[in-house]
Order: sequence, then C-alpha cells, then structure tokens
Amino acid sequence: MSATDLFVNFFVALFALIDPIGNVPVFAAATAGALAAGRRMVALYICVFAFLFLAFFYFTGLTLLEFFGISLAAFRIAGGVILFLLGLDMARDDFTAKFADAAEIGEKEGAAAYARRRFERLVVPFAMPLLIGPGAISTVVIYASEAKALGWVGDAAAVAALFAVSFATMVCFWLTPVISRLLGRIGMTIIVRVLGLILCAMAVQFIIVGVADTTRGLITPAAAAPYAADR
Repeated sequence: MSATDLFVNFFVALFALIDPIGNVPVFAAATAGALAAGRRMVALYICVFAFLFLAFFYFTGLTLLEFFGISLAAFRIAGGVILFLLGLDMARDDFTAKFADAAEIGEKEGAAAYARRRFERLVVPFAMPLLIGPGAISTVVIYASEAKALGWVGDAAAVAALFAVSFATMVCFWLTPVISRLLGRIGMTIIVRVLGLILCAMAVQFIIVGVADTTRGLITPAAAAPYAADR
C-alpha cells in the first residue's frame, strides 16, 4: 500500500464512520437558535477535539495493544465486528436522531461563551461516541499499523487524512443550513444509509484480513488484499 492509497482509504473509512453529512441534522438540532458565529465556533471546537483525540490513539494505539497483550489480528476482528454493527445501524435506521438533545435558544453571553458552554454539553454524546466511537478508534489503530510499514511518509499521510476528515467535518457543520435545504430529509437518509453500507463492507474486509493473519490457507491472498495485484 502506497502513502496515497493509505491516505485515500483512511480518509474514506473515517469519513464514513464520522458521517458528518448524516450528522448535520443532529448538529442543527443541538445548535438551534444560535447565531452563525456561535455555530461555527462550536463546530471548530468539536472538530479540533476529534482531530487531537484520534491523533492520540493513532500514535499510542499499538503501544496500548502491546501493553494489554492483544494481537493486531484480534483487534482487526473485534474492530470489524464493531464497525459492522455501526454500519448496520446506519443502513437500517436514522440512529443519529437519538443523540439530539433539546436545543438551547439564544446567545446572550456572546459567541465564544456560547460555544464553550455548548461544547461541554456536546462532548458526550455528540463528540463521543457519535463522532468518535469504538469504530473510529479501532480504524485509527488498524491504519496506524498499515502506516508503520511506510515509515514517516505513512505517518504523514495518516495524520493528513485525520486532519482532512476533521476539516471536512467542520465545513459540513458550517454549511448546516445549506446542506439541510439542498438534500432534505430524504437525501440525508439516503446518504446515511449508503455510508452505512460502505462501512459494513469495510468491516467485513477487516474481519477477513484478521482471520487471514491468524490462519494458514483459510483465506486466499486475493480475498485479503483484493486489489494488491493492480498496484
């Protein structure tokens, strides 16, 4: 896997997991009544937190696995199961709606104060576990192992992917009014379910690779790395 492939695959996997477009309705409900400046600042706080939190697990995840005596193959399989369940939820139901809490109207204390107060309310359950759940953490740790083979170039590509996903999430939240009007509820539902299907497929691939790493001859190389021959 090249650094470019790592960046693209990592970005797509995390984008599908975080699902910023599908979470626009939740963000809109959580910041209803806020001025544009306050909404943008809340989005900035959430996305900076997401980037730093995921970067922490990217650089410490493999060490944590070694400390607990967990093999990477076992973590791939466990992560794949979690990803599959999340993807199944996304594909079947509008599961984001259950995380929307009552909106707080007004911004009397100013944009910065409002953003800090609202961010404290949204760290749980919006920032975690909706945006950054076990699936996202598992994905970061798995791709950290992939990047290790590429050295600092792989780390640079992975961190760039983390930043790109965080930035894309922030932009989606900034464009909440526009996206809501353009897509409508039906469009939002379609996007959430398509991303859920993609996530299920990625989860199955994680499980296949994990089983291939722990067995001999049970999984063919073509199934574990279906596009390796084309690169």
